[in-house]
Amino acid sequence: MTAARSPLPSADQPQPGLRERKKIKTREAIRTATYALVREQGYDATTIDQIAERAEVSPSTVFRYFPTKEDIVLTDEFDPVILEEIRQRPAEEPWPDTIRHVLRRAVRLGASEDQEVARLRAHLTVQVPAVRSRMMESMSATGRMLCAAIAERTGRDPDGLEVRVYAMSLISGLMETSMYWAENGYRDDLTALIDRTLDVLEHGLPARKP
Repeated sequence: MTAARSPLPSADQPQPGLRERKKIKTREAIRTATYALVREQGYDATTIDQIAERAEVSPSTVFRYFPTKEDIVLTDEFDPVILEEIRQRPAEEPWPDTIRHVLRRAVRLGASEDQEVARLRAHLTVQVPAVRSRMMESMSATGRMLCAAIAERTGRDPDGLEVRVYAMSLISGLMETSMYWAENGYRDDLTALIDRTLDVLEHGLPARKP
């Protein structure tokens, strides 16, 4: 998802304190500056010094929030919010229904907040090897988060093979879905693509059409 603020807002969620709000504001400023510069001059031509100047922070501040330029594009506050959203679903709801509901809602809200940014991030994942490589590196952290969520909902061992395989299959599938969306000119509805991805994970490859 694309926004620094929670993409899945809930009235039950506590409001962040002043310090956290300042951090969020700084992260948003850095991201906004980066996206604007990338649109203007391309990803490779955009430097950390330029980002810092546009965001009105120091280069060291940029690095304090984002260890690499790729992280500015890829990192958001989505993972912990997804985990919380999963926890709030009805306990009796089957896991496939839970993850489908959460991802559908996340895609709808993320796209409605800034569809252009969502498209830019998908485009950079396809076109910039460094961004794609960094995304693959970060998948392990997201995978651990998802394993914990699956374990809580299903009573399984978060380190169990089946849980780990499912979690990484889902994350990899979502990455491929985003890239497919960008490679095909964003003409498909992203929510529909997510549904197709989850269908494959739940039921396997569909029968080949004659």
